Amino acid sequence: MQVTEVDITFIKPKDGLIAFASVVLDDQLFLSGIALHSKLAGAGYRLTYPTRKVGEAQFSIFHPIRKSVGLAIEHAVLEKVKNVMSKRDARYDRIDVGQTGF
Repeated sequence: MQVTEVDITFIKPKDGLIAFASVVLDDQLFLSGIALHSKLAGAGYRLTYPTRKVGEAQFSIFHPIRKSVGLAIEHAVLEKVKNVMSKRDARYDRIDVGQTGF
């Protein structure tokens, strides 16, 4: 199973939650609502999958069953985040350079 598309939507950070991701698997299955959290002390990120609470019970909407699929989703999402962050940083570097007159 391959992750064929990833989309990241950043939000105003709250309690470690910084973004939501959606992925497409094998150009056939769309999964959304995957939460991206920053780990404590800024040591990377972790993913959590959507759940719903019904009464006192908590139900998983979806989650990877096989470790290889979970790792593929995690790798694809984190690569996309890294790519978006580097583009954002490059854009800010250009703005700073332009404002200083260099």
